[in-house]
Amino acid sequence: MKIIGVICEYNPFHLGHKKQLDLIRQHFGTDCGIVCLMSGNYVQRGAPAIFDKSLRAQAAITCGADLVLELPITYALSSAEGFAMGGVRILTGFCDAISFGTESGTSATLFQTAKHLLSPEFSQKLRKHLDDGLSFPAARAAALGDDRLLRNPNDILAVEYCKAILAQNSTLEIYPILREGNYHELKPDAENPSATSIRSQILSEDTWHNYIPAQTRLIYNNASIHTIAAGERAMLARLRFMTNSEFEALPFGSEGLWRKLMHACRSSTTLEEIIAQTKSKRYTRTRIDRMILCAYLGITSSQIGADAPYSRVLAFNEKGQALLKKAREALLLPHIGDTINSPYQSLEQRCDDLYGLFAVHATESAGNTSKRRVYIEKNTGC
Repeated sequence: MKIIGVICEYNPFHLGHKKQLDLIRQHFGTDCGIVCLMSGNYVQRGAPAIFDKSLRAQAAITCGADLVLELPITYALSSAEGFAMGGVRILTGFCDAISFGTESGTSATLFQTAKHLLSPEFSQKLRKHLDDGLSFPAARAAALGDDRLLRNPNDILAVEYCKAILAQNSTLEIYPILREGNYHELKPDAENPSATSIRSQILSEDTWHNYIPAQTRLIYNNASIHTIAAGERAMLARLRFMTNSEFEALPFGSEGLWRKLMHACRSSTTLEEIIAQTKSKRYTRTRIDRMILCAYLGITSSQIGADAPYSRVLAFNEKGQALLKKAREALLLPHIGDTINSPYQSLEQRCDDLYGLFAVHATESAGNTSKRRVYIEKNTGC
């Protein structure tokens, strides 16, 4: 039996995600095991997930996944490179392959681009373009020459997965799936909706239920919605009272960006003002969003750069339980559990407690996430 990993966010789980799980089973056989390594309550673009991680994990199990693990928060809030490196590190040895969406790449072209990005010649060219003042995406494109595989979000992440596999000498195979539709489309496509469009529909209380699998609708019914806007004042309070050394310790703040952000936080009245004063051609909006969220959560550069000591179980069915038992016995996964003697547990707890301040309709109490149990589905079938 093949075990296939999917590194994901499911923000929220929608028809396109179910299509991917169905295609995996068609390709590898109905008896294959599907392990989803999913971002928790915060996602890589530097924002809270719209729904709690426990609900998103339950939706994945209901629609075909066998086991959902939580991607540690320091990987989830890293750059695309760190996100992919962390995910591949956890799944290597446990899974036989990983599957992901791609707008245009095939296995051969994805690995070819990844090899170019890992070459010493590329690194030298990239540094030169960065020193000339280009943003990282622009400098990367200029250094690569042919950047066709780095123009779309799924392609970019697909190449990073291949880079991580090569850099770690991972045994993981890849199964790329064509990602149809527009990733950033604000109006949902009936067959290939984007998570961006569905989040927009959720916030406008529109017909977003049409774009998620029928069996997930009850899971999300009356679920608490979370947005950056709802937690803005809490974030501003934290940012205003941070010390110089705390700003200096932030991730993504190299080359003096932390100082620019610090001055913006001490003179602005909204998050948008802070971002407008901080961003430039050199620094992307997403980088600054992640930096601000890390500031609010108290995540430092050293924490982002270190290997996470474990991954938590969020949900499983009977097959997933067997996969998990086998992996634990063979020591194929980092330590997983609910009671863990690690400083990382305190970091997770703080971040989950602060997640409740992003709730749109009613502030959630601290400890709300930790009260939710692992979801176990006894009878599978979608």
